[in-house]
Amino acid sequence: MPEEPAVRELRLVVTAEDYDEALRFYRDVLGLPERAAYSSPDGRVTILEAGRATLELTDPNHADFIDEVEVGHRVAGHIRVAFQVGDSTAATARLAAAGAEVLAEPTRTPWNSLNSRLEAPAALQLTLFEELDTP
Repeated sequence: MPEEPAVRELRLVVTAEDYDEALRFYRDVLGLPERAAYSSPDGRVTILEAGRATLELTDPNHADFIDEVEVGHRVAGHIRVAFQVGDSTAATARLAAAGAEVLAEPTRTPWNSLNSRLEAPAALQLTLFEELDTP
């Protein structure tokens, strides 16, 4: 019988100063389904599904390269959240209309995806990427 993986889920926990705006943006505009929500006198938390999770580790040189390709210069901090979407152009427009700042419109990358970069609620920098079938 195969051994159970040591880690079963990656959960990125973000503290949002404007919780309601962040929830509206990520759940209602980006479309992340709500798995659970809890509230108490001590506060609120909502867990949103984001499809399959991966942890992408990069060294500073490659992070510089990714920013150069997607934006034209270094803009990200040490954490950037990337979401694979079906249509990065439409998703970028939808998120921009909902208040995200577009740092770079969708750009074809050397790794054959169409990536955009946004500054989004809860002080998160987002990459939206659409995998392209043909080089």
